[in-house]
Amino acid sequence: MAGSPLRACALISFASLLSGENRFSKPNHRARIASTPRVPPDHTEKMSLSLCAPNATTVSAFNIYDTEVTGVNCPIYSAFFGVMGATAAMVFSALGAAYGTAKSGTGIAAMAVMKPELIMKSIIPIIMAGIIAIYGLVVSVLIAQGLGNATSYSLFKGFIDLGAGLSVGISGLAAGFAIGIVGDSGVRGTAQQARLFVGMILILIFAEVLGLYGLIVALILNTQGSATFSCHATCFNPCCAVAKGGDGSCPTSATSTCFYTA
Repeated sequence: MAGSPLRACALISFASLLSGENRFSKPNHRARIASTPRVPPDHTEKMSLSLCAPNATTVSAFNIYDTEVTGVNCPIYSAFFGVMGATAAMVFSALGAAYGTAKSGTGIAAMAVMKPELIMKSIIPIIMAGIIAIYGLVVSVLIAQGLGNATSYSLFKGFIDLGAGLSVGISGLAAGFAIGIVGDSGVRGTAQQARLFVGMILILIFAEVLGLYGLIVALILNTQGSATFSCHATCFNPCCAVAKGGDGSCPTSATSTCFYTA
């Protein structure tokens, strides 16, 4: 009698095989799901039809107000991005200027042993590398002056200042590397061939403008971020947002027709 359940299962399995279906196998749900396109539900339509009532008095119950103390557009951490933008502008541009100065200075020191009369003529890469740091200093000061009060500094302006700082900082870093490498090899070659001097200056100018491009973009971004911006968001009503021609503004009177009409 102990083998009766096993014998019954064996008979059922054999019958299933004969009939062309396996009762003990799991259905291929994965294949069915993969073959059926998934269409995202229209939550806006469902919300508008089920919640938005056909009168402005009830629709006003769905008004959403900005309840943040400092305003939803001016969180307390938004100044962090502005500070990091000012820091990035100064740090990265100073790194580029330091590398350009050190690399070019090494070449000048090696060249001056044989031809000390060319020291002042070969000081141009050092000057051009120092200008890179001035670019970062200018943008860093502009960002720092725009920080103002922490409660009125918007998150949008923080992103703008961060982008401006990274723009001039990383561009200055790349320009400093180019000036340092070209200046080192250029002053050494100028000591042996005087005609190389003009070519070295042209190459240094094209390396310098890389940092200038970053400065121009940073100034444009900083100008865009100086526009007036409200920290507190205006009242928003989702029923008005999904309405035909609605802009999301809260209803102001009993005759408002911002609700959804089927």
